[in-house]
Amino acid sequence: MADLAATRLSDKEDDFRPAGGLQLAARQLLRNPAATIGFAVLTLMVLAAIFAPLISPHNPIQIKLSAKLQPPSAVYWLGTDHFGRDVVSRLIYGARVSLSVGLLVILFSFSLGVPIGVLSGYVGGRLDATLMRLVDAFLTFPPLLLAVAIVGLLGPDIQNVMIALGVVQAPVLARLVRASTLAAREETYVTAVRALGASPTRIIVGHVLRNVLSPIVVQLTIGFSAAVVSEASLSFLGLGTQPPQPSWGRDLAEARRFMTDAPWLFLAPTLTIMLAVLSINFVGDGLRDALDPRSWVTRRRATQEADD
Repeated sequence: MADLAATRLSDKEDDFRPAGGLQLAARQLLRNPAATIGFAVLTLMVLAAIFAPLISPHNPIQIKLSAKLQPPSAVYWLGTDHFGRDVVSRLIYGARVSLSVGLLVILFSFSLGVPIGVLSGYVGGRLDATLMRLVDAFLTFPPLLLAVAIVGLLGPDIQNVMIALGVVQAPVLARLVRASTLAAREETYVTAVRALGASPTRIIVGHVLRNVLSPIVVQLTIGFSAAVVSEASLSFLGLGTQPPQPSWGRDLAEARRFMTDAPWLFLAPTLTIMLAVLSINFVGDGLRDALDPRSWVTRRRATQEADD
């Protein structure tokens, strides 16, 4: 009996033994149905973009006037456009453009906004005032208008779109990182490490930056979805991808003339953009909850109360 009681007590302790931060965050993320569905849909889109030459049923830029404006059928699953190009194939190849632009934009904004935010928040003083005034100057412009102005100066090209969107998103990320750094630098663990003689670089990289990654990750997912929408908007205006390169926004612009006669041309890229943005936002919401320690404590207490 004593051994049985000891075994049950050991099992009970294992159930409430705290897991690692990443392990617990992953567990919380998998328990979120919306985040799980969003991650699955986003993964399928990424795989479709990577293996586009293998899974695309037709050549996305091949003009076939004899098959123009064909409705959805067994041969053309979502119909064809006014040049006879397969809509499904153009959506698959368009995912390459939109998702790669979103990824490169958040990498660019991360490499630009995070150092500015960390230095501004940790160093403070005149450096903080100077950097934040520059950031405020960029934030005074509407994001899409600023992106249009930058692309207009650099020229209509997908690489220039990436640069413009990265410049637009970097100030927002810098502001967020600065606020998180201001709070983190006053924590007890930072004060203790500073008292032990650690260098500022070691404090920033090893302690401050590590503890402000959660809001950064969440903001990057928001920036990812915003970049997808912005790229589609700029391509819609003719400032992004140029014909005949497939693009969701470009296909929307070309479908305006056929909204009545061929509604599938407009609906297909519209629904694809909506599905991609919703999936990214679901993953972002799930990451926000999973990386928030307060939600861990709340859910653990709820679990303990339910078991009791």
